[in-house]
Amino acid sequence: MKEFDVIVVGGGHAGVEACLASAHMGLKTLLITLNKKMIANMPCNPSIGGSAKGIVVREIDALGGLMGLAADHEYLQMKMLNTGKGPGVQCLRAQEDKFSYPHYIQEYLEKTANLELIEAEVTGIDYHDDIVTGVILKDKTVIKSKAVIIATGTYMEAQVLRGNKSISAGPDGEKPSVGLSKALQAMGIEIFRLKTGTPPRIKKSSIDLSKAVIQEGMEGNYAFSYLTTTFKPLSEQLPCYLIYTNETTHDLIRSNLDKTATYNGLQTGVGPRYCPSIESKVMTFADKKRHQLFLEPEFKEGESIYLQGFSTAMEESIQEKMVHSLVGLEKAEFLKYAYAIEYDAIEPTQFDLTLRVKKYKGLYGAGQICGTSGYEEAGGLGIMAGINAALYVLGKEPFILKRNEAYIGVMIDDIVTKGTNEPYRLLSSRAEYRLLIRHDNADLRLTPYGYKLGLISKERYDAFLKKNENVNKVKKILGSIHLGSSKRVNDYLASKNLPTLRAGVSGLEFLKRPEINYENVYDLVPEVRDIKLDYIGVMQLEVSVKFEGYIKRETLEAESFSKFEDYLLPEGINYLNMDGLALEARQKLDKIRPATVGQAGRISGINPTDISVLILNLKRMKK
Repeated sequence: MKEFDVIVVGGGHAGVEACLASAHMGLKTLLITLNKKMIANMPCNPSIGGSAKGIVVREIDALGGLMGLAADHEYLQMKMLNTGKGPGVQCLRAQEDKFSYPHYIQEYLEKTANLELIEAEVTGIDYHDDIVTGVILKDKTVIKSKAVIIATGTYMEAQVLRGNKSISAGPDGEKPSVGLSKALQAMGIEIFRLKTGTPPRIKKSSIDLSKAVIQEGMEGNYAFSYLTTTFKPLSEQLPCYLIYTNETTHDLIRSNLDKTATYNGLQTGVGPRYCPSIESKVMTFADKKRHQLFLEPEFKEGESIYLQGFSTAMEESIQEKMVHSLVGLEKAEFLKYAYAIEYDAIEPTQFDLTLRVKKYKGLYGAGQICGTSGYEEAGGLGIMAGINAALYVLGKEPFILKRNEAYIGVMIDDIVTKGTNEPYRLLSSRAEYRLLIRHDNADLRLTPYGYKLGLISKERYDAFLKKNENVNKVKKILGSIHLGSSKRVNDYLASKNLPTLRAGVSGLEFLKRPEINYENVYDLVPEVRDIKLDYIGVMQLEVSVKFEGYIKRETLEAESFSKFEDYLLPEGINYLNMDGLALEARQKLDKIRPATVGQAGRISGINPTDISVLILNLKRMKK
């Protein structure tokens, strides 16, 4: 049997990014999956992006990952969210084709150098003392490697729940992963139970869409990947539709709670707070007369409609009544019934900031096994686990993103420092420096890292540098030129229904005006017309100029906290016997073993007094 540098267990969105990062960094990599045809499958909604999540996809792409390119390949609909708000919360969301998205990724993997794919079931980890040396398959075969990344998603000891029935199965009717969870527990790794779910799929031709509110995509140059140069016009995009639940729907739910696994005691795992079942929404928000639902296509060619917002674990007969109570779906035909799924995950405070299990050298986690939810979160964890596993094998320093550098950094810091008792979902509100980690500037933040790690080609990096150079050239020109309140300028502004100038301003001051965009600058300042700016450069120019003051203020705030983020804590420090620390602080610090004083301060239960005592003790130790 061959030996590998890195083995990735699981072919979901985390496993894909993990194995590609490792392979692209030149390491001999093996991806083990239960079913090659289900690699990068989208068992829930086939969408990519959304609030905060869309920025993560851009970050994955800026580091050299695949998710953004795959999402841009053959989407059904693309739109920018939160356009009426500031740039810190704007992000992309795309409705994907459930066939073409995974197919694109599967073909890409097959062609990737340094990467092999096999179908098998991993039931154990091969290790000696605290060093991982490979994996053990169901048939007892041992495959040796220097690092292992577990990315089993929602498959580990998975149970599908519907009504009063519980069956051993993975998502989309696939086999579950059985045995690995017990093997991890035998290694002293703490496991906990989580739950998620998916709505029914409805036959499109059985829905009266005239009773729904149409939700179109957007015209424009929108893409997740910085490499994408072609964009689908609105005329080629498929619409989604908005409908609502009603009192009849709610009455059906309230009178049948004994027929849903969510309330009849069958469910034991904790479900996602921000994507609850329709039963939970109706019971939790009893005063609400209706809840939003979206009808979203799953395929370019096909009848399957995803009923977004209608996740349920009701038995099938009640599901039918619930759906038929919805306006426009009175005659709806089911293609697939909804279900809930429970699975095992690793309690995330057992990971360090590199996503390595702290008890074992060479053992990493990625994706939903780390307690997260969502394809995008999984992809972000996957690329970081792949990078760090590769760096470990190469004997190099680990790669850790700070909270002011990326949403990926926020997510990892959150789960390994604070832990979670439910599937963790990224939200823009979780990021205290969200104006610094925007949708538009992911390449500025992360592409230099990607190039240094070997994940970005020199050709792409040179193009990135050229784009930045051009943006800076335009800013320099705008800072040096003066736009007076001349007839030429004011006639142009009037023709565009824009406020005219009463006094002269610099080009930069002109662009700062909320009603002005780069197109207006281009028309009025001939000096910039010879400088090529693509849509990314234009976006970055406008945001950096218009929000300059806010960005500077947030940058200074981040820098003021950096002294704590850079204040490293010794690995073997004895917290339990540290003088002056509260008992809770000793126990929490000993369990989580933070890497820095900054991370220590974010642990739940640690207060400023504890941090002061910790720093005092560190200074004494140094003396």
